[in-house]
Amino acid sequence: MYGQTEHCIDSKMALTRLACILVLLSTHCYFNVLAVILRTTNDAPWANEFESIELSCLIESISTNDPRIEWKKIKDGEPSYVYFEKKISGDLEGRARIREPATLVITNATRSDSASYRCEVTAPIDQKTFDEILINLVVRVKPVVPKCAVPKSVPVGKAAELRCVEDEGFPKSQYQWFRNKEEIPDDPKTSPKFFNSSYTLNAETGTLKFSAVRKDDSGEYFCRAKNDAGHSECGPQMMEVYNINIAGIILGVLVVVVVLLCITVGICCAYKRGYFVSQKQTGNNYKAPAKGDGVDYVRTEDEGDFRHKSSFVI
Repeated sequence: MYGQTEHCIDSKMALTRLACILVLLSTHCYFNVLAVILRTTNDAPWANEFESIELSCLIESISTNDPRIEWKKIKDGEPSYVYFEKKISGDLEGRARIREPATLVITNATRSDSASYRCEVTAPIDQKTFDEILINLVVRVKPVVPKCAVPKSVPVGKAAELRCVEDEGFPKSQYQWFRNKEEIPDDPKTSPKFFNSSYTLNAETGTLKFSAVRKDDSGEYFCRAKNDAGHSECGPQMMEVYNINIAGIILGVLVVVVVLLCITVGICCAYKRGYFVSQKQTGNNYKAPAKGDGVDYVRTEDEGDFRHKSSFVI
């Protein structure tokens, strides 16, 4: 008898527990049905420029038949509508569409589309009437052909700097340098071909600096700019490393000194001989005699023939 009573008590307790569980489940389901809940399959999507990309906004539960769906683009902290009142608007107009129920599909992504996007759903009938999700979109841009600067000729032992830059790629480009189609390593000591070279390579800025070039550093150089979207290269440019002709330089200086010395001596001799003295002579430089009292000298038409006119003063 005692055993049967104990068995009945256990059965009642089990039934009570089951009833509680069923109540909790039904309550949970009830509130879920009355609450709008969103989710996304990817909250950080990316796409290459001019490709299509979708920003997924899935409605897991909702009771309202015609909820209000809005998409906002947030860039530099400023929100703007890109989907409002069932129409694509803003800078996505003509380049996007809504795929039911709330996913935003951008058909031709551009670099300006990189931003945060917020999907907002309002369901007035539901107990929880509003939900939102935030998606961060990155549009990658392939680098354009970089601008490369390579010195044409450098004397042995002198410093040289090669530059490479491009500003269009996103994310920011990284740079590689090549000599005779072979990649130049970041550390010259890691490669037998570049072991004796003395340079520093900055992959962030694209500069290749030689502290002292060697003959072996001569060759055709080109640069590659790359990021996650692709890469571009500039054309090869020749850099010649030459030896300095010390004897030729000294001989040239001596020749210049001798020429200047000869010119100086010639000028001095010309001055001493009077070649630079100005002598102006004319045919009619006759000096007329001083006039005496009462005598006037009058020149006739015949050259050099003078007559005088006397006048007497009483």
